[in-house]
Amino acid sequence: MAHGDITHIDIPVSDPARATEFYGAVFGWQIAEMPGFEGYPMWQAPNTISGGGLAPRSDDFTTPRSYVEVDSIEETLATVRKLGGRVVTEKSEISPTSWWAAFEDVDGNQIGLYEGTTGAG
Repeated sequence: MAHGDITHIDIPVSDPARATEFYGAVFGWQIAEMPGFEGYPMWQAPNTISGGGLAPRSDDFTTPRSYVEVDSIEETLATVRKLGGRVVTEKSEISPTSWWAAFEDVDGNQIGLYEGTTGAG
């Protein structure tokens, strides 16, 4: 994936088992929990490219959130702040080689950010 590509979509859910059954039946998605991500079932569309997660619903997370891959979360969040956006979640580790964050744009839409590396460096 390249800078600016949409890489992941989270859907807020209150009951992961119910949502897994629902989205699996409606769209034919393959949905399963991955080791280390219990309570966060991940889905993959039949095209095997599109995917995301069924994330716990919270007061701050009530609508689906798309994640955009960026070269640097820090630089992107600095630009968001400069242009009047609001950071919702600072850079957080997913794994030793990948991170995420979230912000609200100037219209209140939440967008997620993803930064990852492939290998040492």
